[in-house]
Amino acid sequence: MATPPGASAFTGPAAAAGEEEGGCVKPFTPEKAKEIVMSLQQPAIFCNMVFDWPARHWTAKHLSEVLHGKQIRFRMGMKSTDTGKTTVPQFETTCSYVEATIEEFLAWNCDHSGISGPFRDYDHSKFWAYADYKYFVSLFEDKTDIFQDVIWSDFGFPGRNGRESTLWIGSLGAHTPCHLDSYGCNLVFQVQGRKRWHLFPPEDTPFLYPTRIPYEESSVFSKVSVVNPDLKRFPQFQKARRHVVTLSPGQVLFVPRHWWHYVECTDPVTVSINSWIELEEDHQARVEEAITRMLVCALKSAEDPHNTRAWLNPTEVGHFGFPSWQLGSCDKSALARTFVFQFITSKVVETQELKTNGEDMKKDELNVYHLMEVEQTGSQNLTLETVKQEVAGSFGPDLLPVLPSSEKPPSERGGIFENDDKDFVGKGGEHFGKLHCTKRQQRMSKSENATVGQIASNHAMAHSQTFISTDDVLDCLVNPQVTKIVAQLLIQGRSL
Repeated sequence: MATPPGASAFTGPAAAAGEEEGGCVKPFTPEKAKEIVMSLQQPAIFCNMVFDWPARHWTAKHLSEVLHGKQIRFRMGMKSTDTGKTTVPQFETTCSYVEATIEEFLAWNCDHSGISGPFRDYDHSKFWAYADYKYFVSLFEDKTDIFQDVIWSDFGFPGRNGRESTLWIGSLGAHTPCHLDSYGCNLVFQVQGRKRWHLFPPEDTPFLYPTRIPYEESSVFSKVSVVNPDLKRFPQFQKARRHVVTLSPGQVLFVPRHWWHYVECTDPVTVSINSWIELEEDHQARVEEAITRMLVCALKSAEDPHNTRAWLNPTEVGHFGFPSWQLGSCDKSALARTFVFQFITSKVVETQELKTNGEDMKKDELNVYHLMEVEQTGSQNLTLETVKQEVAGSFGPDLLPVLPSSEKPPSERGGIFENDDKDFVGKGGEHFGKLHCTKRQQRMSKSENATVGQIASNHAMAHSQTFISTDDVLDCLVNPQVTKIVAQLLIQGRSL
């Protein structure tokens, strides 16, 4: 069968080297792939792992036939130009939305003049369209057999397929603002077109100026427009270590836990499939998210219960347990706080039960005066380091590390980022630059002062304004490092 234009094809060294009885052998067994995913602390690209997936043929054209007539929601954003670049992130709360079929999207994307239909008000030369966060279970609710076209079991997760996956379809320039995901790690399969990923390590969080406005559970946004940063307003961003890579069809990107990412479509049509993999650390993260939800709800709904568009991400509307978060009275606001306190309690109890069952946390883990993890000692630490070394040794033509970029921000040099491959050497030299396999507590200790400095910087900016807004207060109260400490205190308190 011929590969559709723009779709993934099986190419590369392993194609010729791995042939057995007319077939092809994947470079990693499911067990080895899972070991890499669960141990590696640096983004990396898997190659030659999905050549036999039926989903490799899922071009936008193919999907328009499978989903013929089905309306889906497209997010509409403004394209940036060389003369009109903005230093403000284009959050989802500032975008417009269109209900349309994929056929209508493709017609708008190809025929740029005189188009009618749902996209008629959007000049293709000025706007991009993005069908993002489309969960398979909703999108293919009457075509569940299609779930089997995605085979995450090849990465060591038996039974995981399209049911636990999300689809993304975008036009040139469509992007997701810079954010980190509170839960799990991420596997992203690029099907059609290319996407450029800008990634930043977790320890650089203070330099990204985190915010929970707009609010979305499990997403922490950056105030910085990372492709055109305002360095006068966000000077610490210059210290952030950017990793840039362009993901091509047939490749799978691994994004470790809490890595920041900004993702942009760089081809006329792009299709991606991803799945978030649950991790043990998610138990505490759920307590942190419950704390954040309570504080955001209490402050923002009391401020203006009828104006949620400015602070609530569209993905969250109707998901909290109250219609569109429309809490129109003090009684309802009190009800919301009671509801969330119960929710927090349930998460703390759930996490505590897991602890008592011998899972990953210990009673003496907490040190509220240090924003770092307790150092492991003895044989456990040696075992972990051995695993990390073995994983790092897997790099090669079928597992490419995403390396730090040495390029300056475009606001300083007037261009677009490209990946810096100077540190990458093939199998002969086996040198891949400085890998993120060092102890997390050592990395975190270097950013403690920056965390405090970033919070203080937010406070200083608030003082320069005519008043302190609820957003200013929330930036301090629900700073990721603050909610981490509060969650640890709550969990430890129940264990005393």
